[in-house]
Amino acid sequence: MRLSRSTAGPAALLVATLALAACGSTEAPTTASSTTPAPTSAEAAGPVTYTDERGEHTLEEPADAVVSLEWGLTENLLALGANIVGQADVEGYNTWAQAMPLDAETPDVGTRGEASLEAINALEPDLIAVTTDTAETVIGQLEDIAPVVVLRGSDGSDPIGYMRSTVETLATVTGTTDKGAELLAGFDAKVTEAKAALAEAGAEGASFTMADGWIANGTTSIRMYTSGSFFGALGDELGLVNAWPGEGDPNYGLETIDVEGLTVLADTENLHFVYASNGGAEADPFATGLKDNAIWEQLPFVVAGDVHRLPDGIWMFGGPASAGKYIDALVAALTA
Repeated sequence: MRLSRSTAGPAALLVATLALAACGSTEAPTTASSTTPAPTSAEAAGPVTYTDERGEHTLEEPADAVVSLEWGLTENLLALGANIVGQADVEGYNTWAQAMPLDAETPDVGTRGEASLEAINALEPDLIAVTTDTAETVIGQLEDIAPVVVLRGSDGSDPIGYMRSTVETLATVTGTTDKGAELLAGFDAKVTEAKAALAEAGAEGASFTMADGWIANGTTSIRMYTSGSFFGALGDELGLVNAWPGEGDPNYGLETIDVEGLTVLADTENLHFVYASNGGAEADPFATGLKDNAIWEQLPFVVAGDVHRLPDGIWMFGGPASAGKYIDALVAALTA
């Protein structure tokens, strides 16, 4: 799978199903709650019950060997200290999601959109972690190998709340609930620290917008991160004002536009335009793709020099680890 921004986002935006072996027709995922109470230490030593997007399930014991087929889940599993024995697109993960690096020698089971049943089966996992971007028919095939936990990549109605429940569910299935609570407490502390830094710099309530993009056939396409996106919601948590007026898709809160679409921001005063681009994986869609573009170069935030590129490797659909890296970068950009 080509690693460009158009294909580096969640598999939901790019591939309708995981093409594992000869899978059949796709089915729409259900939307049950993924929140489950954290077990006590005694419970964690024996059977654990978790609730994912399909309902309630029980494991005889916490999973020790996990195969993950989506990078956001992988980041959270690594942060929890889980043992990942197989991963979809190891090299891609370590390029785009550097907040929690994965051992490069981890067995690779294929791409996020096309993994191998045979490779997964050979690893004899205790659990397989996937998102609702996976067809029900494929989930059934995976369950012939091991229990499966199915979570959304994000939730456009409450990205931060869903991040929390994702961490809690993965902590439950891996018997790491204490670590899960620690991660979420660390996230809360990071938000508090960042709000104080913004206030001290006189940047509280500042206007910003977040984007990424890709270049195809000489044309730059842009994705805007609404308040329904993970990064947009993090801005809201910091008390910032996301100037982008669109609603985005219901899962990831993203809206794709062209450069002309950015003109709706022309009247927003003191706007900070923040964007992501992994220079090691693709050309910069703004510095390179829009170089000498008359529309781009006349936008007020471009003229004012308020365009900020994020450091490489902050995954846009991750958990507390990526959130911390993004918050640090956002505060640095707005207080420079």
